[in-house]
Amino acid sequence: MDKRQALGSWLSGPRAALEEAGVDFGYRGRDLGLPEEGPNSLARPGRRLGALAVDWGLSVLIAYGLITDGYSPATSNWALLVFFLLGALTVTTLGFTPGKRLFGIRVLHLPTGTVNPLRALLRTVLLCLAIPALVWDKDGRGLHDRLAQTVEVRA
Repeated sequence: MDKRQALGSWLSGPRAALEEAGVDFGYRGRDLGLPEEGPNSLARPGRRLGALAVDWGLSVLIAYGLITDGYSPATSNWALLVFFLLGALTVTTLGFTPGKRLFGIRVLHLPTGTVNPLRALLRTVLLCLAIPALVWDKDGRGLHDRLAQTVEVRA
């Protein structure tokens, strides 16, 4: 092994070095019984963040235009409440929020395929706390999805 290979393996990280040694990690979602690509495969982080940005922007617009009638320090608090209601109600009834629909994502409860109101409520509360959404597992699911036993998949 020359210096370039040693430096390259260090830069690419331990996972790449283990894969080069023959360890099979599989694909994201394999352990959940999801396909690797196409419909019902795990939604990628870029799509999920885009959907989150659309939902938050919509919540801020609703709070700004309908509740606080212009910008005030309370606008962000009302936006969080609107975001919570938007997420809990639409995921329970439709399986997706407006942002998720725009990006082709839906939320599923793994065993049943639908999300009941209590799971949607738990998931949305944890998402509003932000910290659980920033902690991901090896499949790319946030802690809020793991605790609610849900997963975001491509529609």
